Amino acid sequence: MDFRISDQIKETLNLIEDFMHKEVFPAEPDFFRTDFKELIPLLNEKRAKVKQMGLWAPNLPTELGGMGLGLLEHGLISESLGRSPLGHYIFGTQAPDAGNIEILHMFGTPEQKESYLKPLANGDIRSCFAMTEVNTAGSNPLLMEATAEKDGDDYVINGHKWYTTGADGAAFTIVMAVTNPEAGPAMRSSMIIVPTDNPGFNLVGNIAVMGEKGSDYNSHGEVMFQSCRVPQSNLLGKEGQGFLIAQERLGPGRIHHCMRWLGICQRSLDLLCERASNRVIDTDGRTLADKEIIQNWVAESTAEIEAARLMTLSAAWSIDNLGMKKSREKVSMIKFVVANTMLRVIDRALQVHGGLGMSDDTILAFFYRHERAARIYDGADEVHKASLGKRVLRNHQKSKNQKSHLKPLR
Repeated sequence: MDFRISDQIKETLNLIEDFMHKEVFPAEPDFFRTDFKELIPLLNEKRAKVKQMGLWAPNLPTELGGMGLGLLEHGLISESLGRSPLGHYIFGTQAPDAGNIEILHMFGTPEQKESYLKPLANGDIRSCFAMTEVNTAGSNPLLMEATAEKDGDDYVINGHKWYTTGADGAAFTIVMAVTNPEAGPAMRSSMIIVPTDNPGFNLVGNIAVMGEKGSDYNSHGEVMFQSCRVPQSNLLGKEGQGFLIAQERLGPGRIHHCMRWLGICQRSLDLLCERASNRVIDTDGRTLADKEIIQNWVAESTAEIEAARLMTLSAAWSIDNLGMKKSREKVSMIKFVVANTMLRVIDRALQVHGGLGMSDDTILAFFYRHERAARIYDGADEVHKASLGKRVLRNHQKSKNQKSHLKPLR
């Protein structure tokens, strides 16, 4: 397992580091004070600079205008971008568009690629992904209630979705709905492209997350599909493949999430160290950094981030070289390990900042509010732990049976 990267990627990371400090971090105060919609002209200017530098969409293949990087290389870039909530958007690699681009590229028809994939990959439009439902367990897409019934040459879609990220302002959605109710659990649903201006697609509103509804890309929508009629040619992939396509989308997507979370970890640790070094706490000039408990937090955070990073790079290397099927255990591990590492580091950094950490004068309060969901979305921690535990025990039992000829010690 080799995590070495080329000199070209090292130079790319240096360019991104410089761009983040000069262009992205300075835009964060406006991000807190302004609706996202009002920031779009400024962000589009920064996106244009990224394209001029040849750094647009590092995860996309070159034929789509991206950098064509593998998962491990893109993971390192994603970590750098993840230090700001604006990073991935400015570089054209934000969720859910990145995942939608991947599955359109893999499963889309030539017509779908022309109408939806090309403008999405170029950043001309945005999309959303409608899978999570109000009344079913989000960690089990096999329980889908939304339906898409055939009527002539059309599908008629009915269902209630929420946490549809970026539905506000999206040009289209990819909705997951039951098309084959009599089939087995994993073959019941399909993915269908629905333009958001289509009659029957109704954005009920943006969900207030920790008190913030947000707007445009920086939002999570509640969506109703009410007799929403679209042509059957809008089917993505084959009928009944919805669950299969979702797995293709979510596996690499978890690498993206984890590397972004590691970026948040590092930004939070940097802020912790800066605050601890500068915060004078007594008349002798001692600072928080002189306190042993702070030194322990810095040591623990540094070690935990490094361990989480190596686990994530290992999972990315495994997917690149062995495929998703053989990497499932590694992906399950990083999902809950990295999420919890991030939340611990954010909490420590916020604690060191005291009252300042609770305000929006630093990025920490934003991280604290919006990243708690990391332990829930893309499969709750408990689901990944149970799945991993079952596989480990199953493999142990197989190994035990193969060695059953050995005599026990007692």
